[in-house]
Amino acid sequence: MPMTQAYAVTEPTRAEVDALPGATLLEFGSPWCGHCRIAQPLLAAALAQHPEVRHLKIEDASGRRLGRSFQVKLWPTLVFMRDGEELARVVRPREAAPIARALGLVGERTDAAMTDAPMSAKAQR
Repeated sequence: MPMTQAYAVTEPTRAEVDALPGATLLEFGSPWCGHCRIAQPLLAAALAQHPEVRHLKIEDASGRRLGRSFQVKLWPTLVFMRDGEELARVVRPREAAPIARALGLVGERTDAAMTDAPMSAKAQR
């Protein structure tokens, strides 16, 4: 799936997100956020290598329920999920490597991804 360009103003519910099958990247941010704009080329390059990952770009703000349910404090916050379970999180990325590693955890299942599963729980903390 290609990278989503625009932030969704209408957010899905947490139940809808938790019910999504397969690999999903939730990107919380805002179109006016400088950190979010800087991260866009990094995300585009990483997502180009993982076309199987669904990308949901959610416009966040105070009082927005989905962002609060994921305890988003800074933008951009990238939440990497598989079958409704958070496996990794990257906040304010400045380089592509952390994004690529997280996408590798949620992307197509391989023996390596299965081996890294215990590490992914650690990445959540």
